[in-house]
Amino acid sequence: MTGTRTGDTPTATGAAPAGPGFLAVDSGGSGLRVVVGTAGRGPLARDASTEPVRTGDRGIDPDHLMAQLLALVQPLTAGAGIGRLETAVVGAAGMASLGDALRAELPGALARELGVRRVALAADAVTAYVGALGPRPGAVVAAGTGLIAVGTDLSGWRRADGWGHLLGDCGSGAWIGRAGLEAALRAYDGRDGGPARLLADAEALFGPAAGLPGRLYPRSDRPAVLASFAPRVGACAADGDPVARTILRAAARHMAEAAAAVCPAAADGVEPLVAVTGGLTRMGDPLLAPLAEELAERLPRARRVPAEGDPLHGAVRMATDLAAGSFTLPGDDALLSVVADARP
Repeated sequence: MTGTRTGDTPTATGAAPAGPGFLAVDSGGSGLRVVVGTAGRGPLARDASTEPVRTGDRGIDPDHLMAQLLALVQPLTAGAGIGRLETAVVGAAGMASLGDALRAELPGALARELGVRRVALAADAVTAYVGALGPRPGAVVAAGTGLIAVGTDLSGWRRADGWGHLLGDCGSGAWIGRAGLEAALRAYDGRDGGPARLLADAEALFGPAAGLPGRLYPRSDRPAVLASFAPRVGACAADGDPVARTILRAAARHMAEAAAAVCPAAADGVEPLVAVTGGLTRMGDPLLAPLAEELAERLPRARRVPAEGDPLHGAVRMATDLAAGSFTLPGDDALLSVVADARP
């Protein structure tokens, strides 16, 4: 576990936080990030765990999430001088499809353990949307280890993909990494379409190619492991490898298709906005250049804008609004649920 503090804290300045505290959480394929603060002073401290929350027969494991939260949050609130947490926003990867246990159990657990009264549980795509665009109509593709697109006209939500690395997440880091490893194994076999460089990169990262299935298939964090190979595919594409470039073009096409599926139509002369957020954007031009072309082709009447912030920024924004009583986002059974009184 690694942690960093941000912003001035009461212990450093001697000033008391303005009002009850809030908790903002971003849970994804690479771990857990949390921020605590107050509506009056904003974010005061943050920390992170690099261990992804487990999934099991009931979907996302609420006990494992809660255990990680307590280990992170209790020292943060003490250090920031926050006496009580009244509001929490939890954005989690897989919430839409695997969040039933979280929705049933997490609000009560947050109330018992931390005193939280108001809780919003959101798919990470919703926190990504709010972080990227705020409360404006449009579409956001959240592309990291997994991939999901959400759109809203501010009266309801639409989603596309986000079905996990076995059934979807097309164009995601896991998807790109898997496609790159498939090409590497083609090279190992002597089949067409397998660049020698990808094979060399795969063996440098994972060991001998023949043992790759045995090392990969049993892993519970398989999506993150697959995604760890995506930067190697990006580097090969940047150097002009045609197979790697084809993989990234296909990923860009999947991302644009997902955005087009959820983007609302222009209304009252207001054009919808489109943004892409998530760790995959750090791949740069090898992915973003074909993505810009694919988005222009599929969404010619939408305006592409840079993301204002990431999913954690979105969770903080939602928590601040919820704490201040100015939360206006539409609810959705799978994507965004708000519990006004979480007392067990």
